Amino acid sequence: MSNAPCQRIAQFAVTVREYDEAIAFYVDVLGFSLVEDTDLGGGKRWVRVQPPGSSGAGILLARAVGQEQLASVGNQTGGRVFIFLETDNFVRDYDRLVARGVTFVRPPTEEPFGTVAVFEDLYGNKFDLIERRASAHDAAGA
Repeated sequence: MSNAPCQRIAQFAVTVREYDEAIAFYVDVLGFSLVEDTDLGGGKRWVRVQPPGSSGAGILLARAVGQEQLASVGNQTGGRVFIFLETDNFVRDYDRLVARGVTFVRPPTEEPFGTVAVFEDLYGNKFDLIERRASAHDAAGA
């Protein structure tokens, strides 16, 4: 029997200006599922979204409070790509997102690991939309 730890990332927080505008973007535009929206009182909510078909990590939409948190909205990682969204069909999802008005800041390119394009959420956080090549995905152990 192994005593090695078994861990996984269950969710991570993205600071947002307002819950409802963030839900509208992530659910209605990106097509994510609204997993939970619980009123915690005092204007706070526990809001979680997840990509379609995902059983992995979700995003906690955390309303920014105070100047320091408001300054992080749209700049979670200092301008670098923040979230890597893998898809099983790049063309389908890219076309769907473009049709829904998503801003792509880098067009699709073919890379050694697969097809990738960079888009922004409603605040400017950057996402990679990626369809991995089978060999690159297999080599990564996924």
